[in-house]
Amino acid sequence: MEWRTAPAYPAAEAGRLVGLHPARVRRWQAGYSYRHGEGVRQQRPVLGTTANSDATHLSFLQLIELLFIKQFLDHGISLQRIRRALDEAKEILGTDHVAHHVFFADGTDVFLRLQDKRDIILHLLSGGQWAIAPIIEELATQIDFSDPPNQYARRWYPPGYGRRVVVDPAVRFGSPSLAGRGISTANIYDLFVAEQGNSRAVEEWWGISAAEVDAAVRFEQTLSERAA
Repeated sequence: MEWRTAPAYPAAEAGRLVGLHPARVRRWQAGYSYRHGEGVRQQRPVLGTTANSDATHLSFLQLIELLFIKQFLDHGISLQRIRRALDEAKEILGTDHVAHHVFFADGTDVFLRLQDKRDIILHLLSGGQWAIAPIIEELATQIDFSDPPNQYARRWYPPGYGRRVVVDPAVRFGSPSLAGRGISTANIYDLFVAEQGNSRAVEEWWGISAAEVDAAVRFEQTLSERAA
């Protein structure tokens, strides 16, 4: 099974990593129904699917797509507009997921082509710049892509940790770990707590630097705060 499309992240874990409530993640993954007047309407999933899609777990590519949607929402773009944009982008790019190098490297042009195709999808900023472009550029610095011809996202470096923390589906089944070390950030944090915050003891036990301990601990603390 291709590791990027393998079901690996329960909704609770995916939500914890990107900062979304698990219930919302599940709704976006599986779709949902809602009452409209006297009837019931069905809303299809927001996230893309693959041959290996699982009803309860997200793949790494779905995780990256979830991260992308979260960034859009944080910038005030409605889910309805995001859904339309993603659908058309996938159609133009001929891909199942926007977690693809072409989308991030050529995001502005993609959405200009979308605008030529239909009505305006996203708000324009002054000077004719698409509001989406800065979001794509910001996320592109966090993601490494595989070589051609595939070029899908292969690992994600959550921002704020100097690329010391990585989410790589090929390492520790996609759990956050220290880049280049393969050590789970959760294991580092557990030892840090057990040693009552003695960073030096953690460094010596794992054979890592103070900066790596600090990055792992801060990352896990951030996840704990999100889950609280």
